[in-house]
Amino acid sequence: MTLRAGAIVQSLGGELLGDPDRQITRLAPLETAQPTELSYLVNPRLAQQLANTQAGCVIVGPAMAEAARSRGDCIVCDDPHLYFARVTQLWRRLHHVAPRARIHPSAVVEEGAFVHPSAIVGALSFVGRGARIGADTVIKERVTIGEDCVLGARCLVQSGAVIGGDGFGFASQDGAWIKIEQLGAVRIGDDVEIGANTCVDRGALDDTVIEDGVKLDNLIQIGHNTHIGKHTAMAGCVGVAGSARIGAYCTVGGAGMIAGHLSIADHVHVSAGSLVSRSITKPGHYTGFFPIDDNGEWEKNAATLRQLHRLRERVRQLERRMADSEE
Repeated sequence: MTLRAGAIVQSLGGELLGDPDRQITRLAPLETAQPTELSYLVNPRLAQQLANTQAGCVIVGPAMAEAARSRGDCIVCDDPHLYFARVTQLWRRLHHVAPRARIHPSAVVEEGAFVHPSAIVGALSFVGRGARIGADTVIKERVTIGEDCVLGARCLVQSGAVIGGDGFGFASQDGAWIKIEQLGAVRIGDDVEIGANTCVDRGALDDTVIEDGVKLDNLIQIGHNTHIGKHTAMAGCVGVAGSARIGAYCTVGGAGMIAGHLSIADHVHVSAGSLVSRSITKPGHYTGFFPIDDNGEWEKNAATLRQLHRLRERVRQLERRMADSEE
C-alpha cells in the first residue's frame, strides 16, 4: 500500500515543495532511503546525508528547506522529528491489520477481571482477577497483568512485560529471609507505554503508581511502591528501587539507577549510566558516573578520589594559616 505525499500534508499539515502525487511506499532513514521512500532530517549537522540521500521526499525544518528542495521533493514543517512521529502514526493506522479477536483464544482472563470491549489482549497473556484494562489499551503477547492491577485508556504493554509481580521485600530472622507479603497493586494511568520484558512490582501496602503519559523502555525494573509522575520517560535497563518518588516530565537515560526511598523533582534529566543516590530537589540535568578509562589509570584516579576529603581539609588548614599570617 502506498501513500501520496500530498495526502500526508493534507492530513498532517506542513508545506510540500514538490509533486503532490509522489507515491510513498515506505518510511526509511536518510542513509538507506530509496526514491519511493520518505525520510526526515532533524540535525543540520547531517546536511551531507541530505545531499547524498536517494529518498523521494524528506521532511525538514525551515532552515534546511532550500537545501532539501535543491535535491528533490520535501515537506517543510516547524518540528521534523515530531512531524515524522505523526507520519508513523498515520502509516500505522492505514496499514495496520486489526486482530480477528479482541482477546486472543490462548489468553487467560480470570473471573472478576474487566477488559474494556475496545481493548486487545494478545496471545498467551494473563489478566488476573480484579484487574481492569481501559479503553483502546493493547496488551501484546505473553504479558502478565497481576490481580487488582489497573491500566488506563490507550496504554500499550509490549511482549513479556510483568505488571504486578511481587515486590522484593523480606525480613531477616536468624540468617534466614522471611517474606513480606506484597498486599498492594499497580495503578497505571492513560497513554502509558511499557516496553518488552519490563517489570513493575506491586506495592507492599500502598499501590505502585505510574501516572498518565509515562513511557518505559525495554528491560526496566520498577520497584514496589514507586510513584512516577506524568510524562516521565525512561530508557532501557533503568532500575528504580522501591518507594522512590519521581516527578513529572523527567527523563532517565539507559542503565540509569535510582536508589529507593528518595524523591526527584519535576523536570529532572538523568544521564545514561548515572546512579542517583540522593534526592534531587531542583530541575536540571544531572550526571553521576566516572568516565571510562584504561584500567590502570582508572585505578589511580579512583585511589586519588578516595583521598579528596583529606585533601580538602588540608587546603582549609592552609587557607586558615594564610589568613592568620596576613592578619
